[in-house]
Amino acid sequence: MAQAVFNRYEKKYLMTEEIYRKLRFQIKNDMQEDEYGLHTICNIYYDTPQSLLIRRSLEKPVYKEKLRLRSYGIPDLHSDVFLEIKKKYKGIVNKRRIQLTLEEAYQYLEHGNRPEKKSQILNEIDYLLQIYPLKQGIYLAYDRIALFGRKDPEFRVTFDKNIRSRRTMMGLENGDFGTKLLPDFYYLMETKILGATPVWFSRILSELEIYPISFSKYGNIYKKEQGVWNQWERKNIEQTGRREIC
Repeated sequence: MAQAVFNRYEKKYLMTEEIYRKLRFQIKNDMQEDEYGLHTICNIYYDTPQSLLIRRSLEKPVYKEKLRLRSYGIPDLHSDVFLEIKKKYKGIVNKRRIQLTLEEAYQYLEHGNRPEKKSQILNEIDYLLQIYPLKQGIYLAYDRIALFGRKDPEFRVTFDKNIRSRRTMMGLENGDFGTKLLPDFYYLMETKILGATPVWFSRILSELEIYPISFSKYGNIYKKEQGVWNQWERKNIEQTGRREIC
């Protein structure tokens, strides 16, 4: 059973396709696209029936956590997927995940049939499942291009578009369709690094007037469903200094 632990700082930026293309051009000599190219990431976020985890997350607490099931592309029940706990404490993101087949993950999460493996990460997920009545909350997918630094491979930048979600037929095996969160000409960029952002990259962001924002994919879908999306939209479009969403 493969396990992985990641600790890093993450920042998010919203931009139009025009700015995205300018940025890609300026960083092409310093950043390299990873081996996967454009690929689709599919997730099921687990939450309480009252959406407690995402509501707490939107309150911007010092500590927050999420549980999600992730696949790369559309899996079948025999495909390998990742069960992840994502935590954030004082700005540092900690992601802990284990690899299971989709069938094993469903048996564990939906029916309580725990994989017969010793794992500290499984123990943490056990605890989360004990204290919260977690069920499938939302399906969320997006198309991603990931880059890493040529000189510093630990510095990673990802660009996500076509962020889409659904509340029915949430199985990962059911396809990656869903309602889009943003128009086609918007990208969400994330930088991921253990230490400080490289000076050369910060300088390019400043030149292109690209500024960090607070943006949770699941959180903004929830806000849109609750009818407070327009408040978020005006604030962040103003921050990007680009044309308004129609």
